[in-house]
Amino acid sequence: MTLVTRLTAVAIVTFALCGSSIAQSHRTHHDSPPASGISSEAQIRERLNAGTIGLAGGLLEGAPIRFATEIARVVNDGDAVHVLPIVTRGPTENVNDLLYLKGVDAAIINSDSLEEYKSQVPQIQQRMTYLLNLFPSELHIFVRPEIRSLADLAGKKVNFNTQGTAAAYSGPLIFSRLGLDVEKMFIPHPAALEQMKRGEIAGVVFVTSKPVDAFVKGKWEQGFKFLAVEYSSKFEDYYLPSYLEPADYPNLVAKGERIATIAVPTILATFNWRSGSPRYRRVARFVDELFSRVDKLKSPGFDAKWKDVNLAARAPGLERFQPAQEWLDRASPTKQSGHP
Repeated sequence: MTLVTRLTAVAIVTFALCGSSIAQSHRTHHDSPPASGISSEAQIRERLNAGTIGLAGGLLEGAPIRFATEIARVVNDGDAVHVLPIVTRGPTENVNDLLYLKGVDAAIINSDSLEEYKSQVPQIQQRMTYLLNLFPSELHIFVRPEIRSLADLAGKKVNFNTQGTAAAYSGPLIFSRLGLDVEKMFIPHPAALEQMKRGEIAGVVFVTSKPVDAFVKGKWEQGFKFLAVEYSSKFEDYYLPSYLEPADYPNLVAKGERIATIAVPTILATFNWRSGSPRYRRVARFVDELFSRVDKLKSPGFDAKWKDVNLAARAPGLERFQPAQEWLDRASPTKQSGHP
């Protein structure tokens, strides 16, 4: 190879390497966001997270996720408070989410869900607090004509709806407290009601807010009825007394009759965040927005159960979140809220 040829080859290689380096530098320069852009994104991230509340609701078909969504509709206020409703496996599982799942600041739970965690978390009632007693879910024990008392159900087939529902959790727990041993079934209630009409099942247990369409709109032969469950000391920890009345079920409860039962409160709860911590302050802002706008939730266009929500109503089994109690005290300075 001549000297001229070698010099030409060297020049070509050098030019190619320089061009590649320049191109790489050009790409790196344009692919990397400017320092001001990184700072701006960090500020957006910090601002959004500072006001965001993760609210564990429940199954898509249940009332809790509907309540969570309606809370978000009313409370969301730009970046100051931003509620994210979360679809979960139900109010019982929500206790687990509130205790351990990152991003969950509040949850809708059933009061007796705490029972399951007593052995796992001995100080469960100090780890959690409540904001609101939202609505009660009444116990409905509906039975065939030949069943005349709770004792008659012993050893017979009783359906508690599918696993994950309030009835499937609270129902067996309540029956255990009553000392009532039955053959438990966990199939969808519509199927169970048909089997009950044919005499294959002795009774069904619903744990939900009254009135229940299946009992209001269903056609039931004479003798099908609700059984009474009297409120007593064995239910004082998580439950409240309630009644099924003619106004609820005109075709099943006679005029002038009241059938005693118990109710499982559905509670808006929060972790017992350390006072002054960022999560504590975040939930405190959420409380201010929610409590000041509850009247809007009671207006047309929202779930009718909101009309019965009383800010001062206490929730059995838990203490109230301190900022929530302080809000109530400011709103009613002449008396301690939640007491007669």
